[in-house]
Amino acid sequence: MADDGPVEHGYPHLDTVRDAITALYKRLSYDTVQTFATSVAPVDVAFADTDDLHLGAQRVAREMVRHYRLPDARLIVSFREMTHAANVELAAGPEYFVELNDRFRTHRRDIGAALAHEVMHVYLHRLDLSFPGTRENEILTDTAATYLGAGWLLLDAYREDSASSQKLGYLTPEEFGYVLAKRALVFGEDPSVWFTSPQAYTAYVKGMAQARRDEQQPPLTAAGWAGRRRYAHDRRHAPGPGSQSGVPYAFSGDGGGSLRVSFPCPTCHQRIRVPVRGRVRARCSLCRTVLECDT
Repeated sequence: MADDGPVEHGYPHLDTVRDAITALYKRLSYDTVQTFATSVAPVDVAFADTDDLHLGAQRVAREMVRHYRLPDARLIVSFREMTHAANVELAAGPEYFVELNDRFRTHRRDIGAALAHEVMHVYLHRLDLSFPGTRENEILTDTAATYLGAGWLLLDAYREDSASSQKLGYLTPEEFGYVLAKRALVFGEDPSVWFTSPQAYTAYVKGMAQARRDEQQPPLTAAGWAGRRRYAHDRRHAPGPGSQSGVPYAFSGDGGGSLRVSFPCPTCHQRIRVPVRGRVRARCSLCRTVLECDT
């Protein structure tokens, strides 16, 4: 939790974020991901200053349990002084104890954001889905919460001005915006209408631009002129070593003289391999996205 401290920006964790999206599709399946087409509604996690602190926190926790489809999970929420925003005890269940930072006693509007992350820890724990290393696992948790419809709250908790700053989660604001944009492109849902933080909206716009660039990489037909020219050059010299550094695609031969190209799916980032023979329509086996390619 960045609290009046420097907020990291940019995309330093982008590779791990993309790996997390792939892992979600692999572990959950396309059909299960599709059941999360509707995000948590702002009204369902609204928290007024006049609400009872503990009863309100329990109500929001129940909403997160409902959204993540954990009907047999019961969360016990408490508050204490701590460095991090929150912590959850990942026991066998069905009861899970969540501790929230004391600052949320007076910053109640952000309790939903903190619980979106902590309840996702429970969800991933039950799925037995994790990444090695604490930071990588936290990035997986942020990415999963955002992609499955609750993480817009985490981005909306980001506020920054000349005198103070606040950010929850391990992703940068732009990375939260990127994952939200990836979700929006899949489900046709615009989360920006829910933002109360102008900085969150700016980060979402930047994230959407980055997500759109994923859809404009060769050999996809939406690639720009410069990318197509570089691709044509690399294809002429393929599969020679050293000609494909810094690009997302890679050429390979099959031993019989036929050339193939592999590239990441712009939706789920699983690598797709197709023959190099001009116009090709490919379908990702993981997320079922149909891709128009010019190989």
